[in-house]
Amino acid sequence: MSEQQSGDPQWERGVLEKLALAAIQEQRRARQWGMFFKMLVLLYLFMLLFIGMGWLGKRDVLPASHTALVDISGAIGAGSPASADNIIAGLQAAFKDKNTKGVILRINSPGGSPVQAGYIYDEIKRLRAKHSETPLYAVVEDICASGGYYIAAAADRIYVDKASIIGSIGVLMDGFGFTGTMEKLGVERRLLAAGRNKGFLDPFSPIQEEQRAHAETMLNDIHQQFITVVRQGRGKRLKETPEMFSGLLWVGQKSIDLGLADALGSLEYVAREVIKAENIVDYTQQENIAERFARRFGAASAEALLKLGGIGSLNIR
Repeated sequence: MSEQQSGDPQWERGVLEKLALAAIQEQRRARQWGMFFKMLVLLYLFMLLFIGMGWLGKRDVLPASHTALVDISGAIGAGSPASADNIIAGLQAAFKDKNTKGVILRINSPGGSPVQAGYIYDEIKRLRAKHSETPLYAVVEDICASGGYYIAAAADRIYVDKASIIGSIGVLMDGFGFTGTMEKLGVERRLLAAGRNKGFLDPFSPIQEEQRAHAETMLNDIHQQFITVVRQGRGKRLKETPEMFSGLLWVGQKSIDLGLADALGSLEYVAREVIKAENIVDYTQQENIAERFARRFGAASAEALLKLGGIGSLNIR
């Protein structure tokens, strides 16, 4: 360093200014990169939100000719994934698509609400009458019992696996009785009601035979509706036996022998060999995060109230 540079205050000021400017530029670049990464994280979170809320469609581009799929999985009931609202919405979208060559209702359900099953059955009949050129087949996975079979009876044909469980054509109403426990604990039930049968099947009171008989009459009425639906849906294919409508279950091949099902076949087999459209498009309505939370909270609350009131659920299973 020359003596002029070391003693020149202008030179020292210039070096300090350059150092300060370089530090400011470095801080600015650091802030810019920080904002960039924050924007990436924010964008990622928004994408997760859109996917979770179901705002991003999954069927933007459909094959020209395809097999439409609607799943019925789990217990059939209002507010559940296998509710009439969800299943009917999927079926309507499937039949509405002009490129749908055939519809498959894939069922894996132990049953559930007779009302919800009846809604779905009636809508299938309406859609088949409106779109007579579009067939609808039921394909059973593990189980198609009770309310699940009620719905399957509306299909043109029912395909099963050799180990599938089919049947349980019956109706039940379940609940609990706590009178013995209350006596042991020294608890007195105080029920005030306007109306002789307002405390119908109250679990904290002894069961009244008149109320039991009335409940059995209701169950028998619904059972007869179920039997009528099966007879109409299966027609001459049905080989009735004394045990057919007793609530028993059968495996796949036996259900075919009885006329409760038509043949062995999987989803892919029916799409490829029966409908002749290998491309499968899923029209099953999917829950978003908000709906799932509301359903679980609402279902838990309703179930708690029913249990508190001693009213058991009515199911065809």
